[in-house]
Amino acid sequence: MKALVVDDSAVMRKVLIGALGRANIDQVDQAADGREAVEAAKANDYGLILMDWNMPNMLGIDAVKAIREMGKTVPIIMVTTEAEKSRVIEALKAGANNYVIKPFEPATIVSKIQEVLGKAAG
Repeated sequence: MKALVVDDSAVMRKVLIGALGRANIDQVDQAADGREAVEAAKANDYGLILMDWNMPNMLGIDAVKAIREMGKTVPIIMVTTEAEKSRVIEALKAGANNYVIKPFEPATIVSKIQEVLGKAAG
């Protein structure tokens, strides 16, 4: 399975790639903003996308909406500092499958990845 990690922080992308590795996903593309994420999603069939909310050029929430408008059903987990309940609801309504608030414990993100992929497989 191939995954896409979308975050404007190179350090956070590295952390998320490590989490994907612990979830046995080792083919990972990277994007630094929502616009890059949408272009990558157009060109690839990902099994999972980890998406930050606050990024330059295009917010992650807008990228989720654009990816869903393309008809892509890839599982998407928002990984963000946006902790307000209204933001969680907005992300889920936009098409995100789950939501992880930064900072997080590594086991938390791995668990969410496995949970979403289990739902996607079932």
